[in-house]
Amino acid sequence: MPLTLEQYVEKIHSRPDLPWPSAPKIDAPKAKPSLHPMPVRAVFWTVYGTLVAIPQGEIAFEHPQEFLTAAALEKVIKEFKMWNSMSRKPGAPSEYMRELFNKALTTLRLAGSGGEKFPEVQSERVWDDIVKKLQQKDYSFDAVTYGSLGEYVQKIAYFYHASIQGVGPYPGAADALKLLADRSVFQGLLADGQCFTFGQLQRCLKQEDPDLDLSAIIPPAFRLISSEKKARKPSDTLFKAAVTLAEGRGLVPSEVLHIGSNLTRDIGPAKKYGFRTALFAGDKNSLSATGEQLKDPALRPDALITELPQVLELIE
Repeated sequence: MPLTLEQYVEKIHSRPDLPWPSAPKIDAPKAKPSLHPMPVRAVFWTVYGTLVAIPQGEIAFEHPQEFLTAAALEKVIKEFKMWNSMSRKPGAPSEYMRELFNKALTTLRLAGSGGEKFPEVQSERVWDDIVKKLQQKDYSFDAVTYGSLGEYVQKIAYFYHASIQGVGPYPGAADALKLLADRSVFQGLLADGQCFTFGQLQRCLKQEDPDLDLSAIIPPAFRLISSEKKARKPSDTLFKAAVTLAEGRGLVPSEVLHIGSNLTRDIGPAKKYGFRTALFAGDKNSLSATGEQLKDPALRPDALITELPQVLELIE
């Protein structure tokens, strides 16, 4: 049986021959929590910048330092044995791969979005385009290990992104989810992310609690990820889907708490759709909130937490 994406994420990090970038250092801002119980029965989490620490607070398709993007592409070429099917142009292999990557990414970004104001690029589609070009030059892969082409390019996407951005759990993330689950609080994801986001989140949380069963806490039907909806925050598409998901559980938006670290992408649109909101102000790297914004009723959160387990104090 081919490895699932989640199994691949776990397996690939157990190999001693592969170096990975370190998780970013958490830089806690000077912030005072604002906590008070609210009549909520469910919590919808943001992933990156809220549960998972990541540079710049979100997934990037390229590293700000060009040589690190080149190094990640070289790593992909070697890991997935692509060199023999690549053009022998002058220069480093990563330069040719960068051409393929940029062309595929640009094409996807320029493609029609069907009226979506905030379209999301699916990372695996970038690699699907690249692999299909390589297959024209007799490129092949181990389907027994990796699965179908669609499953294979998802694994390449994870490998590439994990090579340019180190991630780690915010302190208390696993405890916060477990404690809410113990109190029978329904939990879901309402987040910008890619096909591998759940697997990456699961791996991060297991660093805090190796026995954590994240799928039992947040089943697949309760995960609203931007790449699946082809729309990223603050898109109405995502938040309308969250309202529908809540209604399917017999909940109205005022019974749902959305937690995020960005006022304009997380808090503002959640308030617009009637959700309760909490701003996570635990890391300067992900926090996006100015004093002026906090005075705006359309953006001001109902609560502010500086440590994730404080969410328990928001539940009546």
